[in-house]
Amino acid sequence: MTSTEGNSRIIATATKGTMLAAAVALGGLIAGPVQAKQTDILETGSSLLYPLFNLWVPTYTKHHPELKITTQSTGSGTGISESISGIAQIGASDAYLSNAQMKQHPEMLNIPLAISSQMVNYNLPGLNRDHIKLSGPVLAGIYEGKIAKWNDPRIAKLNPGVKLPDHTIVPVHRTDGSGDTFIFTQYLAFSTPAWKDSVAYGTTVSWPAVQGGIGAEGNPGMVNAVKNTPYSVAYIGISYKNATDAAKLGEAKLGNRSGHFVLPDPKTVQAAVKATASKTPKDERISLIFAPGKNSYPIINYEYAIVKAHQPSMQEAKALKKFFDWALDGSGGNAPHFMKAVGFVPLPEAITHLSRAQVKKIS
Repeated sequence: MTSTEGNSRIIATATKGTMLAAAVALGGLIAGPVQAKQTDILETGSSLLYPLFNLWVPTYTKHHPELKITTQSTGSGTGISESISGIAQIGASDAYLSNAQMKQHPEMLNIPLAISSQMVNYNLPGLNRDHIKLSGPVLAGIYEGKIAKWNDPRIAKLNPGVKLPDHTIVPVHRTDGSGDTFIFTQYLAFSTPAWKDSVAYGTTVSWPAVQGGIGAEGNPGMVNAVKNTPYSVAYIGISYKNATDAAKLGEAKLGNRSGHFVLPDPKTVQAAVKATASKTPKDERISLIFAPGKNSYPIINYEYAIVKAHQPSMQEAKALKKFFDWALDGSGGNAPHFMKAVGFVPLPEAITHLSRAQVKKIS
């Protein structure tokens, strides 16, 4: 073979290699970029938090299509148990884990995401447009069966001039493990020593047997139960106010620690936050119920994400941290339009700082 022929073969081979490389590169351009592996996150638990997650998730995943978040309204008790067991990555809860639970599961984080409140609603024909006054001791008496009629002197004393019906009260309670039950029974326990010594508080309690009393599942179930049962009373999360308004239910003014009667609104909730939030410890497990101050609404609480500090994979850990960072941001999930839509208020800056510190522990 001549020198010229050898050079020709080298050139031809080089040309084929260049063409092959170009073809591979062109194929990559046509196929597009390699898609990131999808991360699946399950959020389950609090029916009070459920409406907020259903606003957050579509907004967030629109810009993060590699993440799929499934939301379920199962009650705080289920949210807690499924986050501990690892079935769910996020356990939504109105209740923080008890000391006993934390001792058994020290790897769990209780991360506040927002601040909510709880209404006490009733179905009193002719009086649903009024805001009758109810106190912790009176509600404890109703749920114990010791106050059986709406015109009982103890209710009448709180509502002078109101013609209360001579009709049996129908108390409605949650049948599922519920953070709403947790904060409602805390209000009764903190305001009424007899309730604290007998029933106490928790996501589930041994409700006293009250003739005619009924149970319901989730906040939607509570709304429907009161709507369909004249003379009933129930505790319902503030994120269902549109539903209680649509059902034309009454909403009570509740007695606070200072003896004043107030409705849940941004002013009264913020007053309670101001009186209690500064006492929040680093692990953020604290009750905000029955705060001092004449303007403080008595049933407010942190809405928690119950999360394992150590996730099964780094991919899940990173996805959770990014999502929570967005949820805690004042221009993200804690933005006013999200909070207003469900009747919540955003976290104070100091509490956001504590929550972010907990988020950093996720790995």
